[in-house]
Formats: sequence, structure tokens, C-alpha cells
Amino acid sequence: MAISRLHLRPIQFVDTPIGLPDGSVARLAGGMQWFAAYEAIADGARRTVPVADFDRMFGADERATRLHRAITAPRPPLALGARTLRFDQPSVAGILNLTPDSFSEGGMRGDDPAAAATAGFDMTVAGAALIDVGGESTRPKAPLVWEGDEIKRVVPVIERLAGSGALISVDTRKGAVMEAALAAGAHIVNDVSALLWDERALGIVAAAGCPVVLMHSPDPARGPHGEAAYGNVLTDVFDWLEHRVAAAIAGGVDPGRIIVDPGIGFGKTLADNLALLNGLALFHGLGCPIMLGASRKRMIGALSNEAPVDQRLGGSIALALKGVEAGVQMLRVHDVAETAQAVRVWRGLKDQALVGG
Repeated sequence: MAISRLHLRPIQFVDTPIGLPDGSVARLAGGMQWFAAYEAIADGARRTVPVADFDRMFGADERATRLHRAITAPRPPLALGARTLRFDQPSVAGILNLTPDSFSEGGMRGDDPAAAATAGFDMTVAGAALIDVGGESTRPKAPLVWEGDEIKRVVPVIERLAGSGALISVDTRKGAVMEAALAAGAHIVNDVSALLWDERALGIVAAAGCPVVLMHSPDPARGPHGEAAYGNVLTDVFDWLEHRVAAAIAGGVDPGRIIVDPGIGFGKTLADNLALLNGLALFHGLGCPIMLGASRKRMIGALSNEAPVDQRLGGSIALALKGVEAGVQMLRVHDVAETAQAVRVWRGLKDQALVGG
């Protein structure tokens, strides 16, 4: 049966497939989660489709089949020099922002590359699999940073981190900064504009052969916090990212080296953000690993008596675990040690559940 713009969201997660009838559950993205049904969204309607009935109900539908394959296909690891970034289990990316108005303490070390790099080293010891280095704030109304100044901020820190063997992503939307950071030893480009702010960015990433994080925002050519009127924020963001993934592949980026980020807090209301977080599993239909950046976001303050940035740890952990439960592979966070500990405890519970205990 052909359905216009079908979307599939995995639901009815189960602790273990052990003891269940064959074909009654499916594994989510080759990870640690199993699910028994889809929420099928099409033409404004939603209905529940058991995994066991999928072939009977959707087997002849090309889009449904493609989404199902994308949702259940394992995400291959990324070999990055001597290090490997795995996506069969959740991991943590530590935020190291070298800007004066950063949410993170690294912002206080922007003029001291050695101290900033030490903060990054400490994150790896605390459990970060990746260090995300940024030299320009993406907070609302933050001033644009000249690319030369951004390069001066990030390159000395990246060089030091790369020398220690750390995996590094550079958080930038500027082609010149991407080039300088990759030359300094960064492994991944993390672009809040999904390669749309700088017309050179796509070519640079494709030529470098590096992985890239494509994040959603409503109008990235103008800035990350443009306003938007969503029909259905969950499917609208999915469709936008689906288009950007296709454009990146058409531009020469290896599909196995694309990571997606729904852009929590970027051009979205509190209700929009909550809907995206509740529907995160839908984004596995893009066939890419998912990065979630919800750490210390304003929505936490909005839900907790306007708690200031330095008092949002509990909410940040809650959102991180919400992402892990939805199968998100990478958590971009400020509080590495606390988040890594939470993920380890979740992992212990999941390991025990998977063996039937």
C-alpha cells in the first residue's frame, strides 16, 4: 500500500528479545535497544503497526521498506586514525567551547590554549569518547566571530589535543576554520548549519573525507536561531535532515560518515523541543548515527523555575538518558563525568536485561 510521506517511529521497546517469538521485535540501529512496533505517521494520522505485521502491511511500499531497513541497519564504526568511534552503544562527546560567553568552563580559557587543552584531556579521562572544540558561540544573539579569530582560538587547542591521541570534532560553520582545524588534527566537522552557511563547506568536507555532523536549524544561511512555523515539528525536522543528508551524499560525502543532530533549542519553542525529544527514535529512519545536544539548554530552566545555567545538571542528565533510551549514539554534553557515569549505570542495567535478568 502506498502512503504519502510515511514516517516510522520505533515504539514499544523491550528489555530483551530472548524468549519472544521470531520476528516479533527488531533491533534498533544495531545497538542495545529492541522494539516491538512502529508508530506509522502519514497524512496527519498515526497508528501502531506491530513489527510482526510489518511485511504484511507495508512490504510492498518502497518508502516503508527503506525506512525499516535504515532503522534496523547497524551503524558502522568510524576508523579515525588510530582511534575508532563506535555506534553500537551510547557515548559522550565533551563540549570545549573557547568563547567568553560559553556554557562551559572552557570558555574561560580561550586565551590559554594549554589550559583549554588540559580541560579537554580531563574530559577524556572522565569518559568522553570525543572532544568537540568550538571557537564561536551559537547562543541567541551571539556576535559573529571573524574566521581568523576563530582559527586562532581553536587551532592551538586542537593541535595539543591531537598530540595526546584524543578524538576531536570542530564545531564551526566556516570553511576556512574547517580546513585549519582538520589540518591541525581534528577528525570530524560539526556544523550547526548542516553545510549551508558557507558555500565552500560541502566541498571541503567531501574532499577531506572526514565525518560530518549535520544539525537542523530553520534558516541556517542566516543563523542558527531563525524562527519557524512547523506543521509537525518531528516530521518537518526529519524531512529537512533527510534532504540535507541526500545533498551531502550528492556532493561527495560518504553516507557512512554522516551524523545527524535534530538541533534541540535552535529555532524551536519549548513545545517543539519536547516533541522532538519524545519522538527521537524517528530519526533512526535517516540511517545515520544521531547526536543529541541538550546539555544545559534553556528548556531545562523553563521546566525548573528558571534555573540558571550552572544549576541545570539534573535536567541535563534526564535529557541525556531520554536520548539513550531512544537509541541516540552520541551525547554532546558539558558535564562529562556525570553523564558518563549515568550512561555506565544505564549500560549495566541494559546488559543485565538483555541476558534475561
